[in-house]
Formats: sequence, C-alpha cells, structure tokens
Amino acid sequence: MTFLELFLLGLGLSMDCFAVSLTLGTSQKLLWRDILKMALLFGLFQGLMPLIGWLIGISFKSLIQSIDHWIAFGILAFIGSRMIFESFKLKKNKKSLDISKISILVGLSVATSIDALATGIGFGFIQANITEAVLIITSITFVVTIIGARLGIKSDIIPARWAEAIGGLVLILLGVKILLNHLGFL
Repeated sequence: MTFLELFLLGLGLSMDCFAVSLTLGTSQKLLWRDILKMALLFGLFQGLMPLIGWLIGISFKSLIQSIDHWIAFGILAFIGSRMIFESFKLKKNKKSLDISKISILVGLSVATSIDALATGIGFGFIQANITEAVLIITSITFVVTIIGARLGIKSDIIPARWAEAIGGLVLILLGVKILLNHLGFL
C-alpha cells in the first residue's frame, strides 16, 4: 500500500475516535490533560490492533492466498458498511462519560479500535508495510481525536454521524481499490 492509501485508511479508521471525541467535547468540559490522555489511548489502541490483526492474518496467508484480495475487500466493505449504518444510529449522549477514569478510556479505546483489528487481518493478506501502517494510523488517530474534542468544545456544528459515515465510505472505497488492483483493473 502506498503512503496515501495508508493515510486514507488511517483517516477512515480514526473516524470512530473523531466521533467519540467530538461527542464528548460537546457534552462536557474537557481539560487539555483529558484530551491528550484520550488521544494517546485512542492512538495506541488504533495502532496496536492492526498489528495484532496482521499477526493473525500472516498466519493464515498461505492457506488463502488465492482469495486474499476478496477477503481484504470483504473485511473493509463490511467494516465500512457497518460504520455507515451505525452513523444513522448515533445520538448525542444524554449522560456524559467520566473520561477521567482510565477504565472508561480503555473501554472506549477498545470499542473504537475493533475495526482496526479486522483491518490488520486484511493487512496480513496483502502487501502492507505493517510498521508504516501502525505509525500512520496511530499518528492520525492521535491528531484526529484532539481535533474532534476541540471542535466539540468550540461548537456543536459538525455532527458526529457525518464523520462516521465518511470514514465508512473511505474504507469501502479502499477495499474496492484493493480488489480492482488485484484483478488487474488498476
């Protein structure tokens, strides 16, 4: 995968974190230490999950090499579709989560990074530089989480559902590109 593809993938995966941080920013007063702690944990989990998935994926690569592009496409299309579907169900939190509790932040970090785990499995089937992918995804998620929280604090203009839906669309398009590339159309 090229740097641009990894960047777009990282952006797509980080939209869950963006939506959560945006929502938290609109629902409570966040201090910089809270925002940085959230961004650090979200980035860490978003970066580690693809690595774990990649380790799983490379274990099975020799068994499914002839259909790996279909699997990578299927995983990204499923995750992207689910993100779009979930974007229609997002509602503004009625009760704010206490993100000063590390258990709450870890729970949110795991919940927002499950998609990254599945994407990492797909990395095991295609030619992806996992070190580069992890660094890009971690960095983008860190920055996007800070931006989301700050935008949430400043205004209630950007609906979190848009971020979720756009992220899902990006993942679907990347899956289509992988499939078309492997089939020789690109």
